[in-house]
Formats: sequence, C-alpha cells, structure tokens
Amino acid sequence: MKSKKVLAKETIELNYDMVYSLADLLPGESVDYDLIHAAVEQILEAIGEDPSRSGVKNTPDRVARMYAELMDGYRQDPIEILNGAVFEEDYDEMVVVRDIEFYSLCEHHLLPFLGRAHVAYLPRGKVLGLSKIPRVVDMFARRLQVQERMTRQIAEFIHGVLNPLGVAVVIEGLHLCATMRGVKKHDARMTTSAMLGAFRSHAPTRQEFLENISRGSPPIL
Repeated sequence: MKSKKVLAKETIELNYDMVYSLADLLPGESVDYDLIHAAVEQILEAIGEDPSRSGVKNTPDRVARMYAELMDGYRQDPIEILNGAVFEEDYDEMVVVRDIEFYSLCEHHLLPFLGRAHVAYLPRGKVLGLSKIPRVVDMFARRLQVQERMTRQIAEFIHGVLNPLGVAVVIEGLHLCATMRGVKKHDARMTTSAMLGAFRSHAPTRQEFLENISRGSPPIL
C-alpha cells in the first residue's frame, strides 16, 4: 500500500484508518501474473485446446494482464482517490450523481456484469468533489463482486467519509451469467439499493431521490 497522502490545508482531515477499512482492500501490489498465466494454460488444455496454437498461445498473458486491470479496485489507494476533495460547505440540499457507468465481475462465474449506479447524499457541512463519486463506484466495481455487496460498500464508504445526514445508492445491473448461460434471460435487469440515514428513515427524502433517478436514464445496452 502506498504511503498516506497529506491533505491540502483547505480540505477536511480524514480518519485514515477508517477510510482504509471501508475500502476493504487486498494485500500486495497486483495480481500474481505467473499463477494466472499457468491457470489459463490449464483451462485451455482442459477444454481440449492446444495452448501452443497461434490463436491462443498468447492468451494466458493477455488474460493475466486483463485481470490485473479488472481487479485493480482491490488495491487502489482510497486516499489518493479522494485526493483531498472533501470540503467544508454550508449546503444542506440533496446531492445526486446519476447514471454512473460501471463494469464488474460476478464472483460466482467470473463473468461480467455492467450497468449504472445512482448515488445521493444529504450534506452535513461537508461535500465531496464531483469526480470522486464515480471513482468510488469504480473502486468497488473493479473486483470480484455481487451487486448487493457492491451497493452497500459504496453507500457505507461515502457515509464514513462525509458523515452526512444520509446516503442513497441504487444500482441497475445486467448480468452476463444470466444472459449468456443458465437461465438465458437477455432482458432481465437487477436493481439493488442501500438507504442510510434520512433516506431510510424519511420517506419523502427517499421518494425525492427515486423520482430524480427515474427521469429518462438511457438503456444499459
């Protein structure tokens, strides 16, 4: 893990231990390339392929590099992601960032699921830089996931960093494990939500958020 960054003077000091705990990271700098390379060669042999065939001889290396990219959320430094962009601000109305595209891997079948995340919070004297919310979504998406856990992790991370009056996260996902195999339902979408604080306890606040994100989102695919 990289050293903890000193925040700029105009930003709010963060509890580093709490931030790293909420990020739920894995140790090490990256994936084990050699282990993935060997495993992919074994898979090719197991399905009856010749790993030395020209079309697949470089596949183990490509897959190892792919997993390093797709799994980098496990090892992203959350302090660097936030980059000091937690500011004092006298603003107490709802902040909503909607239609955040994401890609993740289902931990059950190692197949992709993709979709859009909608995130809102009610500030309590602190706001988060706009680009940081999509970066937080990516940090939790770029790892082996289930959509339910990913939704909760995003909400709890933002709640821990800002201590707002409430946080809401809704995620809509298309899961290839249910479209290209198994039940093969190509139009099925999964929606999950996490409501914390005022979004859970105050129905009008929750309804305002849900109405906001229901306004004409483009299709996932």
